[in-house]
Amino acid sequence: MSTISGMTGFGRGEGAGGAWTWSVEARSVNGRNLEVRFRGPPGFDSLERAAKASAQRHFTRGQITVGVQAKRADPGAAALKVNDDILARYLTLANQLAQDGAAPPSADGLLALRGVLETPEEEEDPDARAAVEAAMAASIDAAFDALRTSRDREGAQLLPVVEAFVERIEVLVARAETEAAAQVEAIRDRFTRRMTELAPDAPGLADRIFLEAAALATKADVREELDRLTAHLASARQLLRQPPAGRKLDFLMQEFMREANTLCSKSATTALTGIGLELKAVIEQLREQVQNVE
Repeated sequence: MSTISGMTGFGRGEGAGGAWTWSVEARSVNGRNLEVRFRGPPGFDSLERAAKASAQRHFTRGQITVGVQAKRADPGAAALKVNDDILARYLTLANQLAQDGAAPPSADGLLALRGVLETPEEEEDPDARAAVEAAMAASIDAAFDALRTSRDREGAQLLPVVEAFVERIEVLVARAETEAAAQVEAIRDRFTRRMTELAPDAPGLADRIFLEAAALATKADVREELDRLTAHLASARQLLRQPPAGRKLDFLMQEFMREANTLCSKSATTALTGIGLELKAVIEQLREQVQNVE
């Protein structure tokens, strides 16, 4: 059975090919949509496109940062070349200074002068370069696989927390249903008491009390709100088994809060109002946890 994933995690990949070695690190944090930021070695511009395409295959939400660090093997001292022109200029200057009494230059001193030794630029075969880029892209995929595992692990820890809040909301809805059933009688008793105090001898008082109390009870009827809250609970449980569900859960939290607000505004008893306020607090806590769901 599929379950939810989180949006926070870390993954790593590495590899080697030709004269190159490299490492890849991928990190992600919460985000409303999928956003990929890439940092790579100079000259490997195509890797950014590969990283973004791979991220879209692996994830649907989150801010993801991908970094690729690459190093080319040192060609070594055998590849060093002496720049004869620059060396000749240094020797000419050294001979002039020697005529004035300066000590003659040493070989190691001359070789240490700037520009005397050069490392020739090695032309990289285009096919070899393409093979290295493809291998780096594979390492990016491997880092994303590890990041996926890390985010799934976070989701496994997050699921029981979210389910606990859903169960708490279900308990509060059941309490609200019990309290709402007694709300009509409470409204009638309150209205009867006030009318009797204000106009005890008014003709047709009983009929008037009945009609007015019925109208007030209709306005205070919260059965629709409670029915919708029950339906939202069923939707939440279903979404938790059908990832990725983060965006849909975000929207569902708004619907939960809308019904809880209406429940509070319609409440005619302090007990039901208290339940409604507690319900809003739990929904807000659930909303905070849902922000972590992919």
